[in-house]
Parts: sequence; C-alpha cells; structure tokens
Amino acid sequence: MATYTADIDWQLAEDEDFPKGRYSRGHTLTFDGGTVVPASASPHVVGKWAVKEAVDPEEMLVAALSNCHMLSFLHVARLAGFAIKAYHDHAEGMMEEIAPGKRAVTKVVLHPQIKWIGEVPAKAKLDHMHHEAHEVCFIANSVKTQVTVA
Repeated sequence: MATYTADIDWQLAEDEDFPKGRYSRGHTLTFDGGTVVPASASPHVVGKWAVKEAVDPEEMLVAALSNCHMLSFLHVARLAGFAIKAYHDHAEGMMEEIAPGKRAVTKVVLHPQIKWIGEVPAKAKLDHMHHEAHEVCFIANSVKTQVTVA
C-alpha cells in the first residue's frame, strides 16, 4: 500500500472580510516531492474571489484523469509492442447539476494525439488499448465521473 500527501496552505489577508465571503480563494498546494502549485477555487464558482492564473480543483481532477490515462496508455502500448514518440491530450471536464444545489464533474473527455515510432496500431487495436488503459488507471478507478476517449 502507498500513501500520497499534499499540503494545502491558505491565509486570510488583512484587508479581507471572511464573514461576508469577501476573501481570496488563492492558496498553495505543496506535494511530497517539494513542488508548489498556486491554486484557487474556480472563477466559475466564486467569480472575482478566484485567482484565475491558479489551478482549481476541477482542473486538477481533469488533469489527474488525463495524466493517469496517459501513463497507463504508455504502459499498455509498450506491452503490446508499440512505440510512442509523443503524446498530447486536451482533456475537457463538464460540470453539471446532479441534484438541486449539488454539482459534480460528471464527464471528462480525453482527446489524445499520439505520434508513433514505427508501426501504428489499427483503430480497433488502438481503441482496445485505450480501454485497457482506462481499466488499469488508478484515478479512473477512484471516481464516478464518466471518462471517454474521443
């Protein structure tokens, strides 16, 4: 079993009004390897109190699903005898209301673009490898969100 950690740090600025909700949602995430990432609530959620340049939880969820799928796909492709030179994905997550006043990221669509070295798998084989990658992706196995490859 493995344990993963992240430290989240936020502090109220002196000129902000917490009781009235007038405060920045900007904060930092520090990962166990020492990487520090500026983070915030989404501008879609808190408007001007978000830090637009920072990553938000919804983006991190989409990125985690895309990242895990890519890493799983690279492994699956290698085991199938294919070689990859480059992999790019423009992943998109959709937020929807799932009950009155309750929202969730219900769907993530991955749009991988792959540059191959040598043999390129037939479409059926490629689809099968994406399915296999999805099945072994730890993050996809951890969420209820529908994840599809376009």
